Amino acid sequence: MDTEMLYINHHPLLFSLAYRMLGSVQDAEDIIQDTFITLNGAKVEHIQNIKAYLCKMVTNCCIDRLKSARKKREQYVGEWLPEPLLTENDRIEDPAYQMFMKESVSMAYLLLLEQLSETERAVFLLKEVLQYSYEDIAEMVGKSSTNCRQIFHRAKKSIGRPSEERKMTKKASSLTEQFVRALTSGDTGALLSLLSVDATLITDGGGKTKAAIFPIFGAERISRFYQGILPKIPKDISYTSTSVNGGPGMILKEGERVYAVMSFQIQNNSIQNIYTVMNPEKLTHISA
Repeated sequence: MDTEMLYINHHPLLFSLAYRMLGSVQDAEDIIQDTFITLNGAKVEHIQNIKAYLCKMVTNCCIDRLKSARKKREQYVGEWLPEPLLTENDRIEDPAYQMFMKESVSMAYLLLLEQLSETERAVFLLKEVLQYSYEDIAEMVGKSSTNCRQIFHRAKKSIGRPSEERKMTKKASSLTEQFVRALTSGDTGALLSLLSVDATLITDGGGKTKAAIFPIFGAERISRFYQGILPKIPKDISYTSTSVNGGPGMILKEGERVYAVMSFQIQNNSIQNIYTVMNPEKLTHISA
C-alpha cells in the first residue's frame, strides 16, 4: 500500500472533516499526520474501503480530542472562534479543493456546529458534508444506523442554516477594504455607513491579547468600541485582502507579525458580522 499516495489523495477530505470537527487548522493537521503514522504501521491488506477506514480513524481521534479539550474550552477567556482558514482563490479549479468547499466552512457555520456534542457533530458532518450512508456512519461512530439517522435529524434541526453571502465578489471585497481603511484611519462615519444596523462583532483574544470579552451588538456600539481602541492599535498596521473561511477577509500585520485575521459576513450589501481572531496561538499557521 502506497501510504504517500493515500495521503495525497485523501488529505483534502480528511482535513475538511477534522477542521470542521475541531475548528483548528493545527489540530486537524496533527490528527491527520497521526492517522497516517498509525496506518503505516498497521496491517491493512484486509481493508476493503480505505477512505471510510481513514475517516473512521480521524473521526474517533477528533471525538477524543474534543472530549479532552472540553474543560479547557470552558475556561477559555472571552469569546472562542475557530482558527481562521485561508481559502486561496487560486485553488478554486482544484477538484479536491472544490470538494472541500462543497459545504460552508464560514465562521458562522462552524460556530453553529459548536452547539452539537462531539458525536452529533461527527454524524452530522459525515452525512451532510461527506454524504456517507447511515450504515457507514454507524460503523464509524459505533452507533446503530437508526440511532445515527435520529442523531442527524436532531442535529440538523438544532443548527439550521446560517444565512449569508459567502462569495468573494468584488463588492464584498470592496466593502471589507473600505472597512479596514475606515478603521485604521479612524473614520467612524465611514465605519458606520458600512455596517448593518444590527451588526455583530466577535473578537477572540483568548486572554493572550486585549480583545472584547463579549460580543458587541449594533453598529453604533461597534463604532464606539473601535473609537475606544483606535489609539491603542499599532501605527505600523498593514492589511491584505484575502479569502478567509470561504468568504471575504483581511490579514492585519504589525510589521512582519500577523496581528489579527478578520472575516466578514455580508448581507444586503453591508457588513452583518465581523469575526476577529487576535489570539496569537491561533495565528501561528498563517505565514507572516
